[in-house]
Amino acid sequence: MKMIKTAALFFTLAILFLACKKENETSALHIRMTDAPASWDEVNIDLQEVKVNFAKDSNSWVSLQTNAGIYNLLTLQNGIDTLIAQGVVPNDMIKEIRLVLGLNNTIKVNGQIYPLTIPSGSSSGLKIKINKKMNATLSTLLIDFDASLSIKEEANGYKLRPVIKLK
Repeated sequence: MKMIKTAALFFTLAILFLACKKENETSALHIRMTDAPASWDEVNIDLQEVKVNFAKDSNSWVSLQTNAGIYNLLTLQNGIDTLIAQGVVPNDMIKEIRLVLGLNNTIKVNGQIYPLTIPSGSSSGLKIKINKKMNATLSTLLIDFDASLSIKEEANGYKLRPVIKLK
């Protein structure tokens, strides 16, 4: 009889352990954005979608719930940031983040608005390499643009080649 009770207790504990383990196979992920100071009037990016990719599958992207819209990076300075995407993702190693941008990217210089070209921004997106292991709690990634270093005036207009830090 004691053997049956011990076996039942062991079986119950095993089920509870496995159930708890299953609950912790995902993490809540928040991606926020901020910017370092720059000298232009505005730097606007047209954010359409945020995706993440995991080390185990380099061809599979997970789309996050994205707060799509046009963001003036220069309003996100001096400790100000904004939530751009969130979702529940597997507890795995995030390999890459992709910001898919639309066509309404602009820069305002001395009161004049110019198109801001972002090579591959709307097709393959801005790719940010990262190796971050997710865990069973809320993880927040802060994308810190450096607009001052990222934007260059070239012969055919303004180009954004992002200089980004992840925090």
